[in-house]
Amino acid sequence: MTYASALTTAIHNPRLRLLDALRANSKPIMTFLGLPSFRTAQIVAQTGVDGIIIDCEHGHISDDSMHSSTAAIAALGVSPLVRLRMTHADLIKRALDAGAHGIVVPQINTAEEARAIVSHAKFPPQGLRGQGSAFPAIAHDIDIPTYMKTANETLITCVQIESRAGVENVDAICAVPGVDMVFIGPNDLALSLLGYVPAKGTEPEFVDAIDKIVAAARKHGKWVSRLSNNGGLCKEHLKVFDTVAMSYDVRAIQNWYTAELQVARS
Repeated sequence: MTYASALTTAIHNPRLRLLDALRANSKPIMTFLGLPSFRTAQIVAQTGVDGIIIDCEHGHISDDSMHSSTAAIAALGVSPLVRLRMTHADLIKRALDAGAHGIVVPQINTAEEARAIVSHAKFPPQGLRGQGSAFPAIAHDIDIPTYMKTANETLITCVQIESRAGVENVDAICAVPGVDMVFIGPNDLALSLLGYVPAKGTEPEFVDAIDKIVAAARKHGKWVSRLSNNGGLCKEHLKVFDTVAMSYDVRAIQNWYTAELQVARS
């Protein structure tokens, strides 16, 4: 089935900051939010990032916190994405009904899994998503009828490639219509391929896997992203990737206190 998607849509909504930046090839920068705080979400959204991935996989984020963070981030003109804890259809529905501008789905290893994700992220006739929430229209700053007409082609569906199986099947995964972006989880990828983390970044098998993922994304016209630990690495990675996620709110707090305490006690 051929239909407009986030990659091809002609719709422009200034509230969809990440999508607009990706389509303009302006190299947007995201980060991860792992703390269950409406205020933390607001603070991070005011830093200048283009998108925030609310981490329901590894973060301390409940369904309630996900709703609050999504609303807080969107209200400040930044794009909230939700990383799900697994691939269940109800988790996709909850994230999108909260108003997420997209979803990030971990541990996708086959094209069949990717197709299932897309089917639950799209309203009919492209998919199986049900309608009933008033909240996503608020996060998109539009009315419900407009949201219903535009959601299928403005929401970003991102799948994570972070295992040996995912790398082996990445070409077929990237070929799935409705997959807009692939995201490299370097730590889980290193664990799967090398048996340890963090990767040094020079291991041939690790480097080849990343190159293979990027090549598959480019071949099928998908955006490709990855985690970057700091600003310097972001700058380097953005030479290759369409967008990056710069670290994590938890690590940012830890790193600041660690560095400043070293200065204070020196």
